[in-house]
Amino acid sequence: MRLKAQMATPDQAGSLVAEARGPRQRSAWRTRLTKLDAKVSPYLYISPFFLLFAGFGLFPLAYTAWISLHSVSLQNVDDRTWVGLDNYSRLIHDDQFWNAVMNTLTIGLISTVPQLLMALGLAHLLHYKLRGSTFFRVSLLMPYATSVAAATIVFAMLFGRDFGLINWFLGVFGVDNIDWENGKWSSQIAISTIVTWRWTGYNALIYLAAMQAIPKDLYEAAEVDGASRWQQLRHVTIPGIKPTIVFTVIISTIGATQLFGEPLLFGGAGGYRGGADHQYQTLGLLLYEQGWFNFQLGRAAATAWTMFLIIMVAVAVNALLASRGRSAFTIGRRRRQA
Repeated sequence: MRLKAQMATPDQAGSLVAEARGPRQRSAWRTRLTKLDAKVSPYLYISPFFLLFAGFGLFPLAYTAWISLHSVSLQNVDDRTWVGLDNYSRLIHDDQFWNAVMNTLTIGLISTVPQLLMALGLAHLLHYKLRGSTFFRVSLLMPYATSVAAATIVFAMLFGRDFGLINWFLGVFGVDNIDWENGKWSSQIAISTIVTWRWTGYNALIYLAAMQAIPKDLYEAAEVDGASRWQQLRHVTIPGIKPTIVFTVIISTIGATQLFGEPLLFGGAGGYRGGADHQYQTLGLLLYEQGWFNFQLGRAAATAWTMFLIIMVAVAVNALLASRGRSAFTIGRRRRQA
């Protein structure tokens, strides 16, 4: 190319140089586009999620916080009166609010603890080779796939006072009919049973997936040492899936705090009150009653944000306990190795 440029006329040499620079410029431009694409493309791919989250998650959250600082009626949302933290102050001094907090706590404990323990046991059994294991795994997921309305209506019939199957079964052992809906503890136990039935299989499959990631060499070594399945569960399985256990505890805590569908449908037409004496009214039902029946949208928004703060505190406590337990487990293992 240089030889041709030297032998050519000035006009021909200029055209030859332009032809030589053209591919180089195009190559440099393509390199810049490739670099720009590598920097921008990931953000373009994830932008739909953030746009949807901003529209349907972040904006409602901020709007609810703004509404909680006003006195607003659901019948006329545009007519707002600034009251500051008055809605939160009234909420703290409201006995019905603390009743809902205690009901949410007790129903959460009664449903979460047995649910996770049974899920752990079922996952441990399914972790071993069993005939028809695929059938059992699919069966565990069926309650989760069942709608809340269908499950609650069926269980409401089972816990019926006069013709319920549960009272009939207890009557075989001489137990009188229990009014499950109108009793405080009986109604909470009935609702907790619905929650436990729906979520046990789901958590069992999560535990099972975590167990399958544990190296088989650990189980083989435990069998060689003569460890039973119970000892393998305690010393191999639980330490190996501890992060998953923490995850399910946090998710179950969030779900228990937001419990709404089961108690609402369990009580029938008056389910939004949580029973005649609010004996099983959760925070979700209290929010629903304040906003959609009492038309106090500001107080309902304050209840929603209070629920959010309670969830954040519960998650922080669970994370703190998990980190301390992980540190203690690591120190103990190092001492045993030493």
